[in-house]
Amino acid sequence: MLDLTYPPIIVTAKLAFRALGISFQTHGTEHVPRSGGAVLAVNHISYVDFIFGGLATQPSKRLVRFMSKRELFDHRAVGPLMRSLHHIEVDRADGLQSYETAVEYLRKGEVVGIFPEATISRSMDVKELKTGAVRMAATAGVPVIPLVLWGTQLMYTKDQPRDFSRGRTIALTVGEPIHPTGDDPVAETADLRTRMRGLLDETVARYPVDPAGQWWAPARLGGAAPTPEEAERLDGAEKRERAAKRAAKRAAQRDS
Repeated sequence: MLDLTYPPIIVTAKLAFRALGISFQTHGTEHVPRSGGAVLAVNHISYVDFIFGGLATQPSKRLVRFMSKRELFDHRAVGPLMRSLHHIEVDRADGLQSYETAVEYLRKGEVVGIFPEATISRSMDVKELKTGAVRMAATAGVPVIPLVLWGTQLMYTKDQPRDFSRGRTIALTVGEPIHPTGDDPVAETADLRTRMRGLLDETVARYPVDPAGQWWAPARLGGAAPTPEEAERLDGAEKRERAAKRAAKRAAQRDS
């Protein structure tokens, strides 16, 4: 693919990281293959995860084509940028086209980034995963590379004010490749989640700030984030509120 936009975007991002005084803890980046297709499965704890997730592949000189929600592509300013970076548009109401596009990218040797939790985890733990990552990898005959990000939630996540203070530490931990067969996507997805939770535990243990009592750390690791059950209730309430707003908007349009 012709990438005129991606290289300067990376340079700009790195300059911004330097300006913000961000330091990085990276482990396992050697697991990213230097050639050939791969699915990069990333945990999701913040609205800026896609910005930092691509850094894990930089030592291998790879670019990531992230699967992102359609709303970003519909945005007047962001949409053209997303398309110029060759990211993949995802319509949550009908994901078949995006799935097929991702498989095509993988077969052409691209690295496709996906957030298999689908939405941001309020519990800061790894939620239940959708099976799409392992199914795509199996169909295309490529590995899944698990990646855990940590520290991005301190900048911009759900239910918290944005905070781009200087001096943050962002951690990236890449796990060993997984080679799904597609024989049992549910079991293979469960294995992926187990591995990602293990990587999360390792990453939190190495992080320079103690997670005890912190809103940004999982309850099972001593943090004060909502438990998975509490997070699920909050997610449900958010979905109902959004549905109500959409219904009210449609009613207003009919009445106008």
